[in-house]
Amino acid sequence: MGINERKERDRQDLRKSIMDAAREVFLEKGFEQTSIRAIAQKIEYSPTTIYLYFKDKNELFYALHMDGFNLLNIQMSALSAVSDPFERLKAMGRIYIRFAEQNPDYYDLMFVQKAPMDSLDEEEAWNEGLQAFQGLRLTIQECMDLNYLPFTDSEVGAFVIWSAMHGMCTLNDRGRCKILNEEKRDRIVECAFEEFILMMEALRR
Repeated sequence: MGINERKERDRQDLRKSIMDAAREVFLEKGFEQTSIRAIAQKIEYSPTTIYLYFKDKNELFYALHMDGFNLLNIQMSALSAVSDPFERLKAMGRIYIRFAEQNPDYYDLMFVQKAPMDSLDEEEAWNEGLQAFQGLRLTIQECMDLNYLPFTDSEVGAFVIWSAMHGMCTLNDRGRCKILNEEKRDRIVECAFEEFILMMEALRR
């Protein structure tokens, strides 16, 4: 490995270390209470070093945000071969649940933590998030075209279904399911999703 290749590898390794530390601090303190100094202390570097990679904590937060969406979109991309939109919709729900269960840190940063979303340049920073939502919206539209679902607006319909999935995953992730029967608790999200599917199937016209 040449000198330039080694320098680039070291640069990427440090960038990853910064992002890993930032993820821990954001989750521990929340967006508002997180500072570049706190992240720097986590990896024992100076704040100046972090500023060589990210201009502020907003840029760092959304770098993590987009990493999460990239991971989710890669998993969703496997569904492009599923021709039946209703079957694709069910598979999307199962992938979303699995993503939330297997990547709780990313899920929290992407969908739960409050952050200044209006500071984003929509054209540049929301490409991956838009891709995820558009995939759902287009699948809903196909279901509507085939009279599988009674929505009148595919964007609103996508929001309704996303909200239901988000509610299930977030309640479970935040430990709000302990009031449920202990035998059901560990699988409550999967069980609730199957009931949700039955409800949507009943709406098929």
